[in-house]
Amino acid sequence: MESESLDNEISTTATTPTRVWKLKRYGRFLPHGKVKASGRGCAWKIFDSSDSAEKLELNILDSAHLLVSQGQELLEGFSLLNSQSFLKVQHKSDSLLFNITVKGESRLIRLQFDGSSRAEAADFCAEAVERLKDHVRVQEHMTTRSSAAKSTPEQPGPSPQEPQTPQDDEPQAAPDLSMESLSIKQLSQYFLGESKMSLPVAYHQSTLPPGDMEQLLRLCLLDSSFPSFVEEVEKKLREIVQE
Repeated sequence: MESESLDNEISTTATTPTRVWKLKRYGRFLPHGKVKASGRGCAWKIFDSSDSAEKLELNILDSAHLLVSQGQELLEGFSLLNSQSFLKVQHKSDSLLFNITVKGESRLIRLQFDGSSRAEAADFCAEAVERLKDHVRVQEHMTTRSSAAKSTPEQPGPSPQEPQTPQDDEPQAAPDLSMESLSIKQLSQYFLGESKMSLPVAYHQSTLPPGDMEQLLRLCLLDSSFPSFVEEVEKKLREIVQE
């Protein structure tokens, strides 16, 4: 049955096209100890599309990967395959709250969708929810049209389970690298051994079970073209670093 379920999920992702949605805001919750200069014990680090010429976007790829980017910078990225084991999602109006638990450490991210109106943004968010439901359960927080219109567009109201958000949009202190996003260039330097930084918690997650990982590695090593592939990957990584 597990094999049949996995086959069905792979079939779904293979036939579902990539979708892209514009975001108004992306927020990353900074737990106690990650905020250096703020007087609060916790805070949200907010990325606002209006603060940059580069637009915030949410991509759900046909490979079942979720990506949040701003221009060339990847702010968030993980696979939705087997995501029931580490991901909880809450939906309210035009916003999504993700609770991600990796190796015993939890982190929160929030996405607020963009649109010509709050109602259109909520519709776009609902489209993304339908895509997410192919892989993970989404908890709904029902709101009426009138209550959604009365809520402040700049800062969606928190659900009972999520931490309180700062009411103002004052700049937050830069968090430790363990909570930061990395550029493609920084990741390339890390994999080439040119950087001694520690990867953020978001990059510690693997969606492959240990047994599958070993089997995949053995198959790669038995493939005579694998060494050439590795060399080509290294070459491309060095080209990215030089950009």
